Amino acid sequence: MIQSPAAVKVRIEGIQKSYGTGPSAMVAVQDVSLNVVTNSFVCLLGPSGCGKSTLLNMLAGFVTPTAGRMSIDGQ
Repeated sequence: MIQSPAAVKVRIEGIQKSYGTGPSAMVAVQDVSLNVVTNSFVCLLGPSGCGKSTLLNMLAGFVTPTAGRMSIDGQ
């Protein structure tokens, strides 16, 4: 299903978050893409330590992504 840009409330494209640099860097979130449309319900599921909280913290602006783009209402 193709979604019009106006219908997308949250857009996440290729988001990544790493802590540290070089070979010892710990990757918390790697290449996550997601579109959430207006009036939809989304649930993030996964085992402890898989990056759910890190993804939400990046979306809230508490943590800066290492790579990728996010927008809420196109901003």
